[in-house]
Amino acid sequence: MSRTRSSDVLVVGGGIIGLVTAWRAAQRGLATAVVDPEPGGGAARVAAGMLAAVTELHYGEHTLLGLNLASARRYPDFAAELTELTGHDLGYRRCGTLAVALDADDRAHLRELHALQERSGLDSQWLSGRECRRLEPMLAPGVRGGLRVDGDHQIDPRRLAAALVTACERAGVAVHRTWAERLVVAGDRAAGVVTADGTELAAGQVVLAAGSLSGRLAGVPADVLPPVRPVKGQVVRLAMPERLGPFLTRTVRAVVRGSQVYLVPRENGELVIGATTEELGWDTTVTAGGVYELLRDAHELVPGITELPLTETRAGLRPGSPDNAPLLGPTALEGLLLATGHYRNGVLLTPVTGDVLAHALTTGELPEEARPFSPLRFRATALTEQPA
Repeated sequence: MSRTRSSDVLVVGGGIIGLVTAWRAAQRGLATAVVDPEPGGGAARVAAGMLAAVTELHYGEHTLLGLNLASARRYPDFAAELTELTGHDLGYRRCGTLAVALDADDRAHLRELHALQERSGLDSQWLSGRECRRLEPMLAPGVRGGLRVDGDHQIDPRRLAAALVTACERAGVAVHRTWAERLVVAGDRAAGVVTADGTELAAGQVVLAAGSLSGRLAGVPADVLPPVRPVKGQVVRLAMPERLGPFLTRTVRAVVRGSQVYLVPRENGELVIGATTEELGWDTTVTAGGVYELLRDAHELVPGITELPLTETRAGLRPGSPDNAPLLGPTALEGLLLATGHYRNGVLLTPVTGDVLAHALTTGELPEEARPFSPLRFRATALTEQPA
């Protein structure tokens, strides 16, 4: 087995979460490395990039709402800093979101969501069906009402990932384009990893940020292994020809037949439609049924999509946790930190995750806003559930 020069921080996983962690750690003066066979890949290649702290609000997720809002507030400065540093256009748009209802049941559900948003101090505006169609003329005549949320924005996750790769390179982050096969534990602390080619990469601290694969790294003690699972999502991409004029001006989303569907128009003429939520393990097959359901539901919202060219279908895996919230910061194994389990909020939580992990790596502690998301919350649950 060969050894390489030790780094202060080794990040396992080069998706947007791993990359932002590495970039922010390097900015703090830590010698940082990333191990991933394809930096900039991962779930971000399938994500639509909605920065939807308000319209993504779910019952029972008020603690997560606080973290989502904190990250959303960081996004304008984060995007500006990243663009200035790298020259990359991130596709960041403050276009707002319109959540609409197609029938009486959906309308009642949206009304309840609006009340929850208002109780939570969030800014959203109820619109009639006619007002929705005035904002977005391509909407179906049957739209019964909707919520206008100007504070929910969007970004292009693929451009974001490419910019973070460049930012890491310019910050001096070493990139090892291979798989991490096993965590090295020495003296009861994480000390690095062994890669697929047998090289040992030593490190003062290791951050496990491998998305849905984070629970599969060999060598991690069983009581520390993150409880993340893969949740499949399929997306469809269409092209919006310029001759048709503005097709949609903002993100449109709805619940159709009990399934979430959203349409995200990009400035580059792309329309992203997603996303299915499927508990199918590690399957990443694009299925005819998944594509059909997305196009069927989107067509009910915006009938004109059937005229648009189909440019891509893709499936990916979100990292889900037991409470649908991320695992951030130090674990019970000294020297091992987690940045995973972001589920449907990985793109939204990118800025705050980078800040939180950089703080934890330099101080050993989580900032107050991230303490509810410590990985130790699941270890404590597991210990209390053990039979006497």
